[in-house]
Amino acid sequence: MRNLVRDLRMQRGWSQGELGERLGVSRQAVNAIEVGKHDPSLELTFKLAYLFNLPVEEIFHPPFTAEDIRHDQRD
Repeated sequence: MRNLVRDLRMQRGWSQGELGERLGVSRQAVNAIEVGKHDPSLELTFKLAYLFNLPVEEIFHPPFTAEDIRHDQRD
């Protein structure tokens, strides 16, 4: 899933390791989330939103649009 985790982390001057410590995960886990190899758990998603003081939907962008959903419902 596309996300702004890397940009938000860098704006704060944190390394991947520092963000991982704040979240209770490894640096490798942070990297995997940033590059889209791993989608975070719901709990971790809420931790990120709390840490960055942003709604989840401003951090994460699903790989589909509302139009995709409407189209699927018609089929």
